[in-house]
Amino acid sequence: MSKVRTRFAPSPTGRMHVGNLRTALYTYLIAKHEGGDFVLRIEDTDQERFFDEALEIIYRTLDKTGLKHDEGPDKDGGYGPYIQSERCKSGLYMKYAKELIEKGEAYYCFCDKERLESLKQNIGGKEIVAYDKHCLHLTKEEIEANLAAGKPYVIRANVPNEGVTTFHDEIYGDISQPNEELDDMILIKSDGYPTYNFANVIDDHLMGITHVVRGNEYLSSAPKYTRLYQAFGWEEPKYIHCPLITNEEHQKLSKRSGHSSYEDLIEQGFLSEAVVNYVALLGWSPTDNREIFSLEELVENFDYHHISKSPAVFDIVKLKWMNGEYIKAMDDEAYYEHALPVIKEVITKDYDLKKIADLVKTRIEIFPEIKEKIDFFEELPEYDIAMYTHKKMKTNSENSLQVLKDMLPRLEQLEDYSHEGIEDVCKAYIAEKEIKNGVCLWPLRTAVSGKQMTPGGAYEIIEIIGKDETIARVKKGIELLEAAV
Repeated sequence: MSKVRTRFAPSPTGRMHVGNLRTALYTYLIAKHEGGDFVLRIEDTDQERFFDEALEIIYRTLDKTGLKHDEGPDKDGGYGPYIQSERCKSGLYMKYAKELIEKGEAYYCFCDKERLESLKQNIGGKEIVAYDKHCLHLTKEEIEANLAAGKPYVIRANVPNEGVTTFHDEIYGDISQPNEELDDMILIKSDGYPTYNFANVIDDHLMGITHVVRGNEYLSSAPKYTRLYQAFGWEEPKYIHCPLITNEEHQKLSKRSGHSSYEDLIEQGFLSEAVVNYVALLGWSPTDNREIFSLEELVENFDYHHISKSPAVFDIVKLKWMNGEYIKAMDDEAYYEHALPVIKEVITKDYDLKKIADLVKTRIEIFPEIKEKIDFFEELPEYDIAMYTHKKMKTNSENSLQVLKDMLPRLEQLEDYSHEGIEDVCKAYIAEKEIKNGVCLWPLRTAVSGKQMTPGGAYEIIEIIGKDETIARVKKGIELLEAAV
């Protein structure tokens, strides 16, 4: 068997869509699972949509996700150039197009825009140009005269009107399409650039690509690829068409969703490792229904035969859960490095930010959630004294007021504001009054946080905000309760 060689061939037109990231990931996993090569090829033949920054986005995304390519524009493995516009300069695609012309498998087409407009048909609600092979019948002399006169042209494939074209996909099996439904597709555009389909076939063949991964929206184009391989007499690679990725409403995942690209997700506080893990499961399932995989584990377990035909739903809630699991499992130093910039957006006071970070590590799913969980450290919010009433803790406004009044002088006299020091003074009071822990700690936590839910209890919060802030907040609680009782 020949060595497995796969390629990721994005067009540099913007941020990397989740679907493109999945294609890159599956392409990488197939190669690495078999000990093969993962090739990066840039398809920039659509010059109207190309911009330089998009090329940098591709490199950056592959680097951040760990999908290291073995060959590419920056790593020549002997099959370069790896950028289509550079390959065009050598006349490569024109050479192969002319080879097809010599074989009778392609022809020059000089039809102008007006004539092509006249051929439009309404098929399924769409206006489609069904080309009528008009220029196929030009004589050699007519063709040479047009070329000599500099008349604009394209080169089209000569697809037979009869018979069927059958191609094999590893997921969908054999698929056949009548040739009469296949248009004489353009191979070389009027600007001299190859079309996407034509360049794909030439480059895949010359680069020895053995497996091609793409979305199933390209299934309808597959017979066109097969026709070209047959015209050249080349062996086709294995095709692996992946299912559509939809949103929760089962519509195609679009930019309007706000999380359609890798960079969108990173900006929203997701970890790259979690995104890669989740994207791997959008259309592929391991045999043991496991969900958490490192990239190395994905390489080991990935079998493209288990890719589904059914659309994959991008569930942002599920991704958040998975991201939370990754955050919980993070090394403390790496976690703090991610959390610190978010904490600093909220906290300006001289607190121990590491302790604040530790409190929320197991309570968040994405990093921006830290802000709403810790904002009370910076400033006590306005709060409803109804929070002092808690049936399970057996607290109400009256006994909460008494607890705060009793605890205030003890906190004022306390010098040791460590977790242990605070715990000791509270437990001494609880034992003295012979009350449940919650009767003391619920009103105390409410007074120092002003929140129903907090990361950490009274001891942790008081230790972080310190003596002066604790006393000021307890006094504020007493004031609010006295005004209402």
